[in-house]
Amino acid sequence: MAGEFEEIRGRLEGIAEELADLAILRLRESIDAGGTEYPVDEKRLTRARRAVEKAINLLSEPDEHAYD
Repeated sequence: MAGEFEEIRGRLEGIAEELADLAILRLRESIDAGGTEYPVDEKRLTRARRAVEKAINLLSEPDEHAYD
C-alpha cells in the first residue's frame, strides 16, 4: 500500500505546484492590470491548493492499523 500512496502523493504534489503557479499568475495579471484586490480566481486556486496539501499530508501519515 505504501508504494501506491507514494505514487499518488507525487502526483498530488505536482498538482499543488501547478495550482500555486496559476494563483501567482492570476496575481501578476491583476497587478499588471492595476487591480487593488485579490482576484477571485486566486482565492479559489489557493483554497484548492490547500485542500490538495491536506490530502498529501493525510497520505504521509503512518497507517494506524498496520500490523507488526
